[in-house]
Amino acid sequence: MDTTPKRTTGWVIMETLRGYGIDTVFGIPGTHNLEFYRPLSALGIRPVTTRHEQGAGYGSDGWSLQTGLPGVVITTSGPGLLNALSAAGTAYCESRPMIVLSPGPAIGAEFADIGTLHETKDQLGAASAIVEWGRRVRSAEEAVTAIHDAFELFATTRPRPVYIEVPLDVLEETTELAAAETAPRSFAAPAAPDAADVAEAARLLAGAERPAILAGGGSRGAAAELRALAERLDAPVVTTLNAKGVLDEAHPLAVGSCLRLAAGRRVAQEADVLLVVGSKLGEAELWVSRLEAEGAVIRIDLLESQIQKNQRADVGLVGDAAVALRALGTELGAGAADHGAADRVREIRAAVRAESAELSSVNTELAEAIASALPANAIVATDSSQIAYWGLLNTVQVAEPNSTPYMATYATLGYGLPAALGARIAAPHRPSVVVTGDGALMFSMNELITVVEQREDVTVIVVDNGGYAEIKQNELDAGIAPVGVDLVQPDWAAVATAFGGTGRRAGSASELAAAVSDAVAAGGLQLIHIDQATFDTAQEHAA
Repeated sequence: MDTTPKRTTGWVIMETLRGYGIDTVFGIPGTHNLEFYRPLSALGIRPVTTRHEQGAGYGSDGWSLQTGLPGVVITTSGPGLLNALSAAGTAYCESRPMIVLSPGPAIGAEFADIGTLHETKDQLGAASAIVEWGRRVRSAEEAVTAIHDAFELFATTRPRPVYIEVPLDVLEETTELAAAETAPRSFAAPAAPDAADVAEAARLLAGAERPAILAGGGSRGAAAELRALAERLDAPVVTTLNAKGVLDEAHPLAVGSCLRLAAGRRVAQEADVLLVVGSKLGEAELWVSRLEAEGAVIRIDLLESQIQKNQRADVGLVGDAAVALRALGTELGAGAADHGAADRVREIRAAVRAESAELSSVNTELAEAIASALPANAIVATDSSQIAYWGLLNTVQVAEPNSTPYMATYATLGYGLPAALGARIAAPHRPSVVVTGDGALMFSMNELITVVEQREDVTVIVVDNGGYAEIKQNELDAGIAPVGVDLVQPDWAAVATAFGGTGRRAGSASELAAAVSDAVAAGGLQLIHIDQATFDTAQEHAA
């Protein structure tokens, strides 16, 4: 076996990534992508082999949310790439950085249709239709340039996934590319908004009697600046799910990530001046078609194209959120307003809880039991499951952004488990938990063995409501007799044990608290099964 290092195109691609801080990649080795894997050990890059490329993509997203670096996914050509595209679609909708690397047909073999292994009509076209940009490179120089261009995109504008296809013959060929070419580059400083626009926005905010801040995913890198401005304005802060925790949710001005509920939306709708930071105010976050703010609206966004999207703005500040918020603070000057916002926030929180319980009492009560049982500082990944969007994301309080990996817009199933694993790898100092429904977990249960293989600590809380309960209700509401939604369940605790972990069952709030405490202390793969139909929340009410 020849183990002599070969400085191939694959090698210099991974060398370039390592220079930018990438020390973990997710994917599955395959016949055509071996040159991506050859240099990993030498470069000190950890490969995480998932059991499906979709899990690789979601795992890289969980890792990315904790590190601030792009998740890197390595696939093989054809089916491997196509399997990963749901994760790329998620990253696109949620504006998260991701690099998908795949081999492609050799130069001159494009569209040959001769029956080669993994032959695909147009995989570049397929991926490019999903990501921000897709690029087929023709040399080591072009490949490395594409990596640099990706990091420039992530550093200077809206972060979204990119796809880089390397023809198989190019991937495997050796190169004399100088090490200086793979070294990381510096990029332009974050954009600052126009000074006149900042002055006008500050004037509106200074005169407001009921100011409010709506923070979206674009605010996640500006937590300190957002808190300072909220305190200066004495303004309640409501967030999208992608910005959950950008203001510590125990802070007296934090309303929480409850825009899906009317009580939460009213904070923004009824403000006399509303400051929107880094959000497109999409239907998937609001659960209504438009916000329809009544007062003056100020919007901060990296892209001018977003300023009037879904909600008109009286003033648009085009630039980096942290830079724009600091500029507003400077323009407003010292001092602090007093609008009695803390009292209003307490009332709003109570109204949100009451509305949540009225809409879905079972999920709200169970979510409160789960939230009470979770360890402090946990990363809590979730799925597009009722227990998440009807319950836990309204209930659990987190102190920093990216503590609840989720995908509000793409709303995929199977995200939570691999995202929790990726988060744990990136942040081993924090407990990693996934709270998911039985239907969603079935989409990625194969990654239970990945947790075991990677020797990581992940606690899975699976809330079993017997199948696709949301779709069942949709069918009933549409006058359709339930079809295809009541699903046979495995013995979930036994499944975890079979995968090499520990399975547990919890039938009440007290049992759940003990099970979570024991699971986190024991480490490794832990699964706690909750039968929603029989779970007893009476003790929680009595308390």
